[in-house]
Amino acid sequence: MILSIDTSTTVCSVALHTLEGELTSYYEQHIDKSHSEYLAVMIKNLVENANLKMSDLKGVAVSEGPGSYTGLRIGASTAKGICYTLDIPLMGISTLESMALQVSEYAEEGDMICPMLDARRMEVYTALYTKGMEELLSPQPKIMDEESFNDVEARLVYFGNGAEKCLPLLENRSSKIIKGIVPSAKYIGELALEEYKKEAFKDVAYWEPEYLKEFQATTPRKRL
Repeated sequence: MILSIDTSTTVCSVALHTLEGELTSYYEQHIDKSHSEYLAVMIKNLVENANLKMSDLKGVAVSEGPGSYTGLRIGASTAKGICYTLDIPLMGISTLESMALQVSEYAEEGDMICPMLDARRMEVYTALYTKGMEELLSPQPKIMDEESFNDVEARLVYFGNGAEKCLPLLENRSSKIIKGIVPSAKYIGELALEEYKKEAFKDVAYWEPEYLKEFQATTPRKRL
């Protein structure tokens, strides 16, 4: 079994896949605050309700970013802890690639798939993929304006909370916008199975998520 974890947004999810690719169990929870309060319990319940033990796991996959700095850090530390304790491999999967896989079935041949995650203000984390999941633009932060992606001739399929935030900039273009798409451990797991077969594992001791931007702490405003 492969355990998959996604903590890149306020939607925390965990999944179990067999090594043959079958999704056997999936939990999802919307979390407004820290994932650390829920993630360990979700994993415990997921494994126990599948009538398994943690020792039955053959590997752990986790969203490697981009996304929430705190969420990614919690997911990574949890995944690394499990892998270290059980001496099993760790796989890091791009959050944006997993979102693109989720939407690829809705795209048409020739479309460019454009996942977007909110990075505050008018900035998003984004990338471009073909329907066949070839990466055309690597994950990166991008400030959106009226000129963004105007040089792309293909129809763009936008989705994610970043796309919904930028809706006024996108809705008048020759494009398709899909609402309600969030990162999911289901698709982290699907991509991880290929990594497992290739033995494309991360170094448990040194691997860190791809934050893409430096963490910026904010100071709460004083109340008058």
